[in-house]
Amino acid sequence: MVISIELQRRVLQISVFVLGWVPVLAGLQGVLGGLPVSVSKGDGLSTDSHYRYLSGLLLALGLGFWSAIPAIERRRALFTVLTLIVFTGGLSRLLGVLILGWPAPAMVFGLAMELIVTPLLCVWQWQVSNKVPQ
Repeated sequence: MVISIELQRRVLQISVFVLGWVPVLAGLQGVLGGLPVSVSKGDGLSTDSHYRYLSGLLLALGLGFWSAIPAIERRRALFTVLTLIVFTGGLSRLLGVLILGWPAPAMVFGLAMELIVTPLLCVWQWQVSNKVPQ
């Protein structure tokens, strides 16, 4: 069965929209909620400030992916850069796993999104961009 490029494009757009909720909601939670008390160590104000900053970056990544949705077949460069940023963060998280061990399940979910799901979406976007006339 051959799936039309338009159907592939539409399913990719929907997938990016649905999966984009993960960094947007996680980022908003960190920006608005700050560092969970159970995680805070040392200077709580500085740790909270850093956590909110990183959460803002996460929020921006999700919004960046969403911004590609309307013309997703033409946003290859944006998709690639955002994926490289996310993947780099995932490699950093993986280093923590190798040094300190496995974190909480939510962090393992994040690791899977960063090292598996996001790169697969990027490859899918490349395939769609190669098939659709620019």
